[in-house]
Amino acid sequence: MIVAKADLIISPVETKADRAAFVDLAYRLNATDPAWVPPLRMEALELVTPGKNPFFDHADVELFLARRGDSVVGRISAHIDHLAIAQPAEQGMGPGTGNWGLLEAEDEDIARALIARAEDWLRGKGMNRVLAPLSMSIWEEPGQLTKGFDHAPTVMMGHQPQRYQRYIEALAYTPAKVLKTYELDIVKPFPPLIERIVQSGEKNAKIRIRGVDKSKFDQEAALILHILNDAWSDNWGFVPFTDREIAYAGKKFKPIVREDLIMIAEYEGAPVAFMMTLPDLNEVLKPMGGKLFPFGWVKLLAWLRKPRVRTMRVPLMGVIKQYQSSRLASQLAFMMIEFIRRNAVSRYGATRGEIGWILDDNQGMNAIAEAIDSHVNKEYTIYQKAL
Repeated sequence: MIVAKADLIISPVETKADRAAFVDLAYRLNATDPAWVPPLRMEALELVTPGKNPFFDHADVELFLARRGDSVVGRISAHIDHLAIAQPAEQGMGPGTGNWGLLEAEDEDIARALIARAEDWLRGKGMNRVLAPLSMSIWEEPGQLTKGFDHAPTVMMGHQPQRYQRYIEALAYTPAKVLKTYELDIVKPFPPLIERIVQSGEKNAKIRIRGVDKSKFDQEAALILHILNDAWSDNWGFVPFTDREIAYAGKKFKPIVREDLIMIAEYEGAPVAFMMTLPDLNEVLKPMGGKLFPFGWVKLLAWLRKPRVRTMRVPLMGVIKQYQSSRLASQLAFMMIEFIRRNAVSRYGATRGEIGWILDDNQGMNAIAEAIDSHVNKEYTIYQKAL
């Protein structure tokens, strides 16, 4: 259905050209933002293409374009994740909850019209509540940036103009959850108390911290996802990974996986925790402007062979439920962070770390981040509204 408002026409993405226009708009509207990192166009297109992104296997998705005459002036996605609505309502998702995301708009009137169109689509599908923005899964780029607009996002994190925050809040959306990222100087040692905790763990014969074995990539990925699904299953916003999503993520991130930057903690011989760290790919992508050709692929391949970065990002970590809220959980976390810190500095030339996102009410993880003298550098807000 096409919706017209004065000279503004909002219509679903239906053709290959529409999908390309949906992707291209972000590059035009964000071109003057010095903090925005243009994603590779092939990956941006893959994100919104059924059959390529496994999110579409378990979600209903509609993409909308706003046009004035022949010009594309806005875009938005509306989606219902059937795995998310099957989760308990008290964990944030649950029955009747739909989402929108990937918002781009030239001005506030266009943004209002696009959000209204997404809300109408969700109502038509029987949804009575919206959580947004999610672009598109909770595991991809959740939330609207609400703190930290002045510097570039790290790999797998989003960046939106501050004006979108005003647009969203003006439409009676209220914060449902705030996601934090923490920045820290990884060149200097951690505080003495943390060093003593790590040293104690190194002397404990029951504890073993090891790097992943990339020659057994599929098995290691499955092990990490097993720990993750157990560790995060009670968390707000949790949606389980499907087998296709695990395989897709593994293929996508294998080139930047380093064995000495992803740690698995074993206790009494059993794997009980993990910490994933990635060199900040955005540092090499930013100058490319979203294009691999003609010369970007050469630079990217050279970097992948021997990454040298300023920043390392910890996007995921988890401790199985059995040991959560225990001293052991904190000790394992500090040990993995310290082992990775040493490797990041000595082998990759990194000077800065970023941890997150972390839920604002995750007391354990926030306490760990604060204990190593890190500070909040960015916040992303996921909003909610009754439909």
